[in-house]
Amino acid sequence: MTRPAERPIRVTVEAPARLHFGILDLRGHRGRKFGGIGAAVPTPSLRLVATREAGVTAEGPDAGRALEFAQRYLAATGLTGGAHLCVQRAIPAHAGLGSGTQMALAVARALAELYGQSPEPQALARAVGRGLRSAIGTWTFALGGFVLEGGRKSGGDVAPLISRLPIPASWRCVIAIPEGRPGLSGSAEAAAFRELPPPEEREVERVAHLVLMQLLPALADADLTAFGAALTEVQRITGGWFAAAQGGAFASGATEALVERMTAFGAAGVGQSSWGPTVYGLVPQEEAAQDLGQRVRAWLGGRGVVLETGFSERGALVSSEWTAVGTPGDGGSDLIDRLFR
Repeated sequence: MTRPAERPIRVTVEAPARLHFGILDLRGHRGRKFGGIGAAVPTPSLRLVATREAGVTAEGPDAGRALEFAQRYLAATGLTGGAHLCVQRAIPAHAGLGSGTQMALAVARALAELYGQSPEPQALARAVGRGLRSAIGTWTFALGGFVLEGGRKSGGDVAPLISRLPIPASWRCVIAIPEGRPGLSGSAEAAAFRELPPPEEREVERVAHLVLMQLLPALADADLTAFGAALTEVQRITGGWFAAAQGGAFASGATEALVERMTAFGAAGVGQSSWGPTVYGLVPQEEAAQDLGQRVRAWLGGRGVVLETGFSERGALVSSEWTAVGTPGDGGSDLIDRLFR
């Protein structure tokens, strides 16, 4: 809690990327729409440093988006202060890894810390205009791990968190980002959602049943085989819902072929994150991840990026530097590092 004689002068936020494993319901006929499952991964990641200043400036990769989100946050909260934002590391944009949401929430969290505002995840997302459909990025930013969110009511708030489970430390994920067309975002994404036909009710029910009665119990039991089988089927079904917008159950070209290759290479669970082009494959341990990663790199032939990683068991890490003010005879700054999940 902020003490009256102190104020933060600098805040560092490090946020994991997120993998979107699938939407639960595009019909919305039971009062809520979308919903989804996903997980946080520690690489790639974002690192942002915000320093208290009078105006609002930004530098570094994706600085333009950081500046836009800062202006949104200040307008939404009525704050008159500012900050210099230094983006030291950014998540690849429009690749299906949640770069926009993680940047938006990192900026909002940094400004909230600088100016004593609420760090509550839904409040941050609301202030910067995120979570209009999926809240996976919001909850992985806040908590890490595997998350299940319950969808939005019409005109409602950011979707609530239904379940958050840790992912076994031994499980590994191979993330492949092939060269090619970026995933949909912004107005193009909004238009695609408006034009998508509603899926059949039995498919929506099938996805819900898979998540509740196979995927979640398998994760609780650390059963990667059952978890991967459920996840792959969820991806196959929900991918079909987006076929009209992306040309098939998966984005055409390298993304679609990568899903097939990772399956053939023995991944326990395979899918496309969000609109792609990122593809992920789950394996039981580090050795298997290295083997799968080498095979995928050879198949890509240098036309993309391949990462081998575990899963992030915490959300964004926030470090604040504080300086004493108004203390007689203090003679300078008293810097204190504070760490938050």
